[in-house]
This record gives sequence, C-alpha cells and structure tokens, in this order.
Amino acid sequence: MHWRARQFVFEFPRPALVMGVVNVTPDSFFDGGRYLDTGAAVEHALELVAQGADLLDIGGESTRPGATPVPEAEELRRVLPVIERLAGQVRVPLAIDTMKPAVAQAALAAGASIVNDVAANRTEPAMWQTVAAFGAGYVCMHMQGTPQTMQLHPHYGDVVSEVEAFFRERLERLRTHGIAREQVVLDVGLGFGKTVEHNLQLLAGLRRFTRCNRPLLVGASRKSFIGAVLSADVGARLPGSLACAAWAVAAGAQIIRAHDVAETVHVVRMIEAILARRRGENAVTG
Repeated sequence: MHWRARQFVFEFPRPALVMGVVNVTPDSFFDGGRYLDTGAAVEHALELVAQGADLLDIGGESTRPGATPVPEAEELRRVLPVIERLAGQVRVPLAIDTMKPAVAQAALAAGASIVNDVAANRTEPAMWQTVAAFGAGYVCMHMQGTPQTMQLHPHYGDVVSEVEAFFRERLERLRTHGIAREQVVLDVGLGFGKTVEHNLQLLAGLRRFTRCNRPLLVGASRKSFIGAVLSADVGARLPGSLACAAWAVAAGAQIIRAHDVAETVHVVRMIEAILARRRGENAVTG
C-alpha cells in the first residue's frame, strides 16, 4: 500500500508518520494565539521538523466545537505566508487544514501537498476537483454535522460500523471526482461529532478500519475526551495523548497527528520496537 501526495510517495508498511500541528489561529483549543504571527508559526514549524515531524499540518481556522467560522480572505492571509516560507525551507510535505476549496487551491499553488479536510462529509465537489487537479494527498475525515453543531447531540447506532460505511462510500465518491485511492488517507475524526463513549469505541475498534486498505490517521492530541476520562485540563493531557498514540500504532494506524511532536515520536518508535520484537517472536514460535 502506498500514499501519494503530489511529489511525495510513502510506501507502507514503514515506521508510522508523525504529523506536527501548526495552528495559525487566535482561538485553537490548545495553542491558539501563540503562532498567529507568520514568523512565530514558521519558527514553530521548523522546530517540529527538528523534533522529528514527518509532515506539517497548517491551519488558519479553528475547528474546535463551536468555533466561529473565519472569512476566506482572513484564512488565506494567515496561512499563505507560512506555507510559502516553509515550502522553501523544509523537505517534509505540508498539509493545509481547511474546509474551503479556494484556500486549498491557493495553499497547493503555494507549495502544500496535502489537503486535510474535516468537512469530507460535504456534498458539493469543488474541494475534490481541486485535490484531483493538483494530484494532492487527501485526508478524508469523518465528522457528524459541522464544527458549530457537531457536539450538540451526536448519535449513532454503531459508531464503528457507521464510520466504516462512510469511508467506503467516500472512497467511491472521491474516485468519481478523479481522486485515486492512492491519494487518500482516512481519519475517524475523534472529537468531531462524537461523545466520549463514541471516541473510546472508535479507538477500541481502530483495527477494523484497516480493512479499507488505506493509511489511517489518528488525531487524539490534547482533545477534550481525554480530559473527560482523566479529569485533566488541556495542559495536563499529554500522557493521555501519548497513550492514544501508542494504542493507535499498535492497532495499525500509520499517521499520528500531534501537537507534542518530540514526545510522540519517542512513544511511536518505542511501541514499534516492541511490536517488531513480538512479530519476530511469533515468527520463530510459529
């Protein structure tokens, strides 16, 4: 299995990729405001690469529950200078975290290679046409509702089955709009239209999503369901985030999206070393 994002190609199996988060926003739930300035955002991104980030995810609009939508012009003003500067300085792929096709198009033209789309539940095709035209990587995330409504009354009969069905339907729809399977990564959308119980069920059932034969991205970093389970505020959620990252890799996830890159890289490499020894032992005893 491989994932193609413009000039970048990742062959799996391989060590899991760590995607570092760069929020160029004043209101993101964890680091909002710290990297709103272009220079600060670029410096932070370079530091994440130095810590081991394999990808950078750059966003100019918060998608936390209830976040206020950002006008297209403002989102472009925030992210384009960061992408333009990073494209000339780093060798890792840049992802644009946006719901707006025009922002995605401008970011791809500026040097991004991936569109991280929390609104993959949309019906209009403009975003997919843009991704297809650039041959970009595409993160197809499951969300029930919108960031403004998703946490009001999330409900499922069977959350794991319904998210899997969504992925299968989206893969076919993306194909009809010119996006090849090899461009697509799947994200179950922890915290996006899910209760604490739904998030835990999705984590417990992660291995089921590997049946879609596409790389799986997991973004649990610092999210509120971790706080609910551990009675921890956002500043104290790193241990829970790392536990989710380790579990996800053990369950077959190939990409971990994280705010705390250095710590996440260490946890991911450690769990991979243990898994490799277990596979070797099974091969000998088997």
